[in-house]
Amino acid sequence: MPYRLGSAARAEGHRLHVHETLGSTNTEAMARARAGETGPLWVVTHRQEAGRGRRGNSWASLPGNLAASVLWPIAGVAPDHLAELGFVAGLALIEALEATCGTLPDTGSGSAARSLQLKWPNDVLLGGAKLAGLLLEAETLPGGRRAAVIGFGVNVAAAPDGLAAMSLAAAGYAGGAEALLEHLSDRMAAQARAWDRGRNFADLRAAWLARAAGLGTEIAVRSGGHILRGVFETIDEGGRLVILAPDGNRHTVTAGEVHFGTAATAA
Repeated sequence: MPYRLGSAARAEGHRLHVHETLGSTNTEAMARARAGETGPLWVVTHRQEAGRGRRGNSWASLPGNLAASVLWPIAGVAPDHLAELGFVAGLALIEALEATCGTLPDTGSGSAARSLQLKWPNDVLLGGAKLAGLLLEAETLPGGRRAAVIGFGVNVAAAPDGLAAMSLAAAGYAGGAEALLEHLSDRMAAQARAWDRGRNFADLRAAWLARAAGLGTEIAVRSGGHILRGVFETIDEGGRLVILAPDGNRHTVTAGEVHFGTAATAA
């Protein structure tokens, strides 16, 4: 089955470039922006050889997994609302996964093993293990024009070894990445329309929190060499993580690596 966009995305002018091999779909999408492309433009590759995660981490893209990026138009988006696109993308992805997979077969571990959740700031979990990651990158181009690219890496067919990761195939999904892209492009169009360049982030924030992993539990956030422990209370109006520390003080975190449960204690 070839890659294609959903009908709603196509109706809104989204376009698709498919490659056999790329270093990084985010890099290719941003190169298109520098060449004058404004988007929405989806860039997909069957094999990604130099995928990136947040803070420069590598992202392994195994055969059969989804490696896709979308160059998103951000004209009219205030700079302080740009990071909200990551939450738009997270909700779009989790809705696309549900639309694609329906109810995943029971693998014997009960419904919790099939639960999809959003992990702040940019992961999707399946049964508590990492299923997908997102990467939002923005750049100011010559002439002052701004560009934003959102990358999606989803373990459809396989998960990397040695990590607390999960794949859709291991959970019983027998379909391919192609079907997921169709739903993802449609859901991205719908969520971005609802977000309305940041005017409706309050509604999106509530929807994100309803899907949030670890909300109300003890977590640890590692940022640089600093570790902050406390209760994951909420995300604020700007999408920052709010932690209630043991001393009763609240802290907001802009970026960091979140650990839950026993991993939070060991972090």
